[in-house]
Amino acid sequence: MLKICFFICLYGCCIFSTTVYSFSDDKKILKLILNDIINLEFEKSKKLINKIQNKDLKKGLYSLNDILYYQGQEEQDSSKVNYLINLKTKNNIHLIINNLSKGYDELFHKPNDGTSFPFFFEAYRLAKEKNNYELRLLTLLGILEYYHYEYVLTSRQHEKYLVELKSISKTPISRSWYYIHYIYFKLESMDKNERKVSIEIDELEKQIKLLKKSHKISPLFLSLKAINLGKKGKVEDAKQFHLKTLKESAGFPFLKYVRFRTCYKLAELHNTNGNYTEDGLKYIKMAEEHIDISDEIRGKIFISKYVSENYKALAEKYVDSFNYLVNNKNYLSLDSIAQKAFLSYQGAYEKFAKSVQLEHQLDFQKNTSDNIKLNKQLQTAEKEKQILIEQQKKKKNQNIAIGLGGTLFLGGIITFLLYRNTKRKQKIAEQEKEIQIQKTEKILKEQELTSIDAMLSGQEKERQRLANDLHDNLGSTLATLRLHFDHLKNNRDNPKVDNIEELYSKTDNLLNEAYQKVRTIAHEKNSGVMANQGLLPAIKKLAKKVSNGDEFQIEIQGYGLEERLDNALEISIFRMIQELITNIIKHAEANEVHISLTNHDSLLNIIIEDNGKGFEAKILPEKDGMGLKNIEKRIEYLEGTFEIDSTIGKGTHIIINIPI
Repeated sequence: MLKICFFICLYGCCIFSTTVYSFSDDKKILKLILNDIINLEFEKSKKLINKIQNKDLKKGLYSLNDILYYQGQEEQDSSKVNYLINLKTKNNIHLIINNLSKGYDELFHKPNDGTSFPFFFEAYRLAKEKNNYELRLLTLLGILEYYHYEYVLTSRQHEKYLVELKSISKTPISRSWYYIHYIYFKLESMDKNERKVSIEIDELEKQIKLLKKSHKISPLFLSLKAINLGKKGKVEDAKQFHLKTLKESAGFPFLKYVRFRTCYKLAELHNTNGNYTEDGLKYIKMAEEHIDISDEIRGKIFISKYVSENYKALAEKYVDSFNYLVNNKNYLSLDSIAQKAFLSYQGAYEKFAKSVQLEHQLDFQKNTSDNIKLNKQLQTAEKEKQILIEQQKKKKNQNIAIGLGGTLFLGGIITFLLYRNTKRKQKIAEQEKEIQIQKTEKILKEQELTSIDAMLSGQEKERQRLANDLHDNLGSTLATLRLHFDHLKNNRDNPKVDNIEELYSKTDNLLNEAYQKVRTIAHEKNSGVMANQGLLPAIKKLAKKVSNGDEFQIEIQGYGLEERLDNALEISIFRMIQELITNIIKHAEANEVHISLTNHDSLLNIIIEDNGKGFEAKILPEKDGMGLKNIEKRIEYLEGTFEIDSTIGKGTHIIINIPI
């Protein structure tokens, strides 16, 4: 029975861990997919969607990706989107994706019905609630796209969402989208004074340059810049940017509306000052080929109005020609010209009538008022829902408060006990640390006493050896020398002495021998009282005694110290290093110390580094005894230099240079 329970629990844990992994993995991939969609990289995002493990989420993303890629330029198939929107799910991410898909599907296939806004608004509300940056950005872009479909911008309902888009735009692509929408709405404004967007065009260009080369959003920028140049009267510059827009937007169904707008604007530019040309008609025919299927009625209105104006201009030319012939009494071609003028006026009237008919079909005024009404209704419903949620939260909080009362009391007792236990452990740790410091100090003191004993013992032995050398060696030589000198003194004028020259030679040799012995004794005396150790071995021995495994480790490196230094200098350097190690142990809280001694060109360089807590190096700590100030004074006395480089939290670096 126990085995069965164990395997059931194990199986449940495996399922749980797999679910968590799946959700976490999908979440990371979802962020990449949404960023690709925002960047118009639909092919790239489609490949990533294949990696999504949740089937419903995968369907929703496929639908959203395809709808945004084709943007109504394909045959409508809303069955999949309707399935998604009717799918019962409590997952807010799924709901946002599905509402976005349905909103765009309605917008691109039924742009004049105003049915897309509720879906966009619901997605927008959930995205804000979820606080998902990418989805919030996409929902705002959807709402602003919805307002683009207004034939005439007679309201400012879009401004609230535009301001919000600006506030959350933190990347070059999001800022690019903000400026594109801002410029579009300003250029289409009813107020001519609001159509000045040159500064925003420049700002958009800066953001575009931060994106990768040939980014798919670039044609949108080029188109808006061309339109602005045309409004400023820079016709040739505007034409060049429009042509570049046509080139860069080719082959992408989601940029078809940009191609239509560009062809139409090129036709307008060829009609500058009312001079309709054949090039203008060429581009208006191209515009007919690129009519945005998702906004077909509005496209046909623009084309009908343009052709109507074209016929009107032609008719006026024929009338002028007719009047000219009449004034000059030339009646031969009057019938032909009158007929052409009539046909042109008739064409202008028919196209104008068609544009009026299409405008009624579009019913843009109703569309605009419905937008305002719908927006207010949804915002009111959202506020009422928020109030209801707040009331439910308040009631829930009251119930929770009662339940939490006892829990907090019990939690308080547990917290107090844990606090006492933590304090006790902390006190024990501090005591153990203090004991360790005391042990280390004891080792250092013992090492210092051992060094002093060794020094005193060495001095005594050195005195004894020196006395023996002077008595046994140099004393006998000097005694022999004295005998020779006395013999020479007593027999200086005695002619009977035959070997006087030989005696002089022996006396001279004895003097040289005595000199060499004195020189040897002086050299041996200069070898120092640490004859059995030397500076580097003594420091290494000290480091070995003080080191305590991984808790505290001292590493010693020496270069060029094969020859001994002056005894007093060695002792002074040893004690300074010993004091610095003591300071590190007491105050630095380090576990690694590196000491290097380098003799280079009669200059002893000492570097001491630790990985401790560091201190403010500008103000040397004042301590009793041989502190850093005293070490600094000793080094100054030795005509050396003393530098400290310490950073709080990163350790201390000490450099000492002493001439030798």
